[in-house]
Amino acid sequence: MRVAAILLAAGLGSRYAAATGSTTAKQFITLGGRPVIRHAAEALAPHVALIQPVGDPAMLEKALEGMTTLSPIPGGKERQDSVRAGLEALDALPDDQKPDLVLVHDGARPYVPACLIADVIAALAEHPGAIPAVPVADTLKKGENGVIADTVSRANLFRAQTPQGFRFPILRDLHRAAEAKGDNTATDDALLLESAGFSVALTPGSEDNIKLTYEEDLVRLERLIGPTLLPRTGFGYDVHAFAEGRPLIMCGITIPYDRGLAGHSDADVGIHALCDAIYGALAEGDIGRHFPPSKNEWKDADSARFLVHAGELIRKKGGMLINADVTLICERPKIGPHAQAMRERLASLLEVDVDRISVKATTSERLGFTGREEGIACTATATVLVP
Repeated sequence: MRVAAILLAAGLGSRYAAATGSTTAKQFITLGGRPVIRHAAEALAPHVALIQPVGDPAMLEKALEGMTTLSPIPGGKERQDSVRAGLEALDALPDDQKPDLVLVHDGARPYVPACLIADVIAALAEHPGAIPAVPVADTLKKGENGVIADTVSRANLFRAQTPQGFRFPILRDLHRAAEAKGDNTATDDALLLESAGFSVALTPGSEDNIKLTYEEDLVRLERLIGPTLLPRTGFGYDVHAFAEGRPLIMCGITIPYDRGLAGHSDADVGIHALCDAIYGALAEGDIGRHFPPSKNEWKDADSARFLVHAGELIRKKGGMLINADVTLICERPKIGPHAQAMRERLASLLEVDVDRISVKATTSERLGFTGREEGIACTATATVLVP
């Protein structure tokens, strides 16, 4: 039997975003040094012949780089629309590649025990559909206006999980029929089979098969998936003198000013200090080790490239940036009006949420070279978690 999987990644994760302030869809955030959805794809891969990712194609291609999957396709407005798009993509394959069975899995469920997937597939030998489920253990209360209205019996109640498995032709035809009726209200695919009178088996789920929804879920998943991560902190310091005829670039932002900073690259004092802080936390030397000023290759280079490299090095080591704190030291220009734009630029280059980046400024009370307005200094600290 040929098994395929539809990997769903079109959702925005509004509850996670509201809880955390994250601007990155939850299935693409970093977990144990890799995107959440990549963990999900790697869990499915040993059990299926085909994986059809559905969602933002560019984001999926980046997250699943190096894996053997079908080309990602865009998702729809509702979950049901995205599943149908995946089914139609599989149905468009040559006959000898079309699946007999299909699994539908949420890309935000990264930790899926192998036995769970195997049980779902095995149940399809006797049933048109099968889903993993966990019995409800807590007492259930129905509430109205902030008070208990009723106690609901938990007998025979289960929490549905994914991957849910189906015989491919049945699920395809039911989705087509629902589309023809203009009905896209199914919260999961098992509901379509239930409504049509097909039997759907319940197989053992797992309490660890967590759907990333809230910030605390990420903490628990990190404990399950990754090795023990240890915190490391690095410190960076940089200084550049003012120079005529150059733009003033700090923390990746061009600041309107009558002078720029002297340096071999674009002299971005903020990014240079932050790079050194990250390299220090990773015990990887300093910025000059990775981008020697003696090489013409880095003459007038955009320092954004240096910070991207530092971020990639964190991920290559299986780590994650916890926070970075940058302090610019100068009398002028005023940094406050540009601080938020700087934070956003640094966060973008490091591929982290902006709330992990701090940019602030101080003066030296007219003392020293910064007080005489001869240049700008910067300190930075970075804390990372690495195995």
